[in-house]
Amino acid sequence: MKIKLFFLLFVLAAFVAGAQTVTNSRSVQEGKMVKIYYDLSEDAEISIYLSTDGGRSYENRPIGRVSGDVGGSVKAGKGKCAVWDVLADRESLNGDRICFKVVASGGAVKIVATTDAVTITVGGVNFKMIKVEGGTFTMGCTAEQDGNCFNVEKPAHSVTLSDYYIGETEVTQALWNAVMGSNPSKWKGNNLPVETVSWDDCQDFIRKLNSMTGRTFRLPTEAEWEYAARGGKKSRGYKYSGGNFIGDVAWYRDNSDSKSHEVKGKRANELGLYDMSGNVWEWCSDWKGEYSSSSQRDPKGPPIGTSRILRGGGWIIIPIRCRVSDRDCEIPTKHNFNYGLRLVMSQ
Repeated sequence: MKIKLFFLLFVLAAFVAGAQTVTNSRSVQEGKMVKIYYDLSEDAEISIYLSTDGGRSYENRPIGRVSGDVGGSVKAGKGKCAVWDVLADRESLNGDRICFKVVASGGAVKIVATTDAVTITVGGVNFKMIKVEGGTFTMGCTAEQDGNCFNVEKPAHSVTLSDYYIGETEVTQALWNAVMGSNPSKWKGNNLPVETVSWDDCQDFIRKLNSMTGRTFRLPTEAEWEYAARGGKKSRGYKYSGGNFIGDVAWYRDNSDSKSHEVKGKRANELGLYDMSGNVWEWCSDWKGEYSSSSQRDPKGPPIGTSRILRGGGWIIIPIRCRVSDRDCEIPTKHNFNYGLRLVMSQ
């Protein structure tokens, strides 16, 4: 059914963190795009919300397919312009009285860099990205796995990686909510890992986070994930991430009380990373593929596929599936209360 769009613009001026004010807002449809213009009194984070019932109610999270003057650190000035890709969000257009509200909030994004980490604040939520010095390692079924490997972990092969940053913890519910304005998790708690998120959901979250921060976040490649879980150049050759005794480093089937737990509740690995074994499975960027014995540099997995890689095991998982070389996969639209994510940030 073709949807006819009638644009009636509603504006919310947010008086927070220095009284950032949105004024003089209007919208213009140009082909498949809608341009939303506004003036902004002070630097702010800008979010745009959609209503399909004439402004009586708005969706509980900002529109995701918006570019231009939106997200974190928008500079004050007149004639700001955000561009909405209508067709990208056509599935959510269940009415013909389309309205927007432009929400400004201040002090939302701060970035503090040191020699070995970057700490970022988004909407009052802090998270740390740990620098991983690149190097060469053996990926897959290595000796410390004690013969517990499955065929998908073979053959072991040499991989060389460039430097990157990876999340100290799994993405928490507090961070997901600060970015998306919602929390899909089964077990609620700010410091619990977000779960019940599909691979596709993770892409929406990352696009929004990148817009807010001006940084380039993504999911780790499978090789980046395993190298970091093993401890990178500081690796001591453990079976699990951070140790050979799973109870020291992981929430898993036998100690989790059948639920996820707050991040950083177990011992970190050699790089200072938490919960890379257990707690929740973590999506990777790769399509599932078979290993090759040939050496590789910065591999990204197959170009096409049907399932995306998951790593690390989870709170409901037996020990053998929480090993650093274990692999799982699922279709990218799948939601499960044991699926979460960990971020990587490019240099």
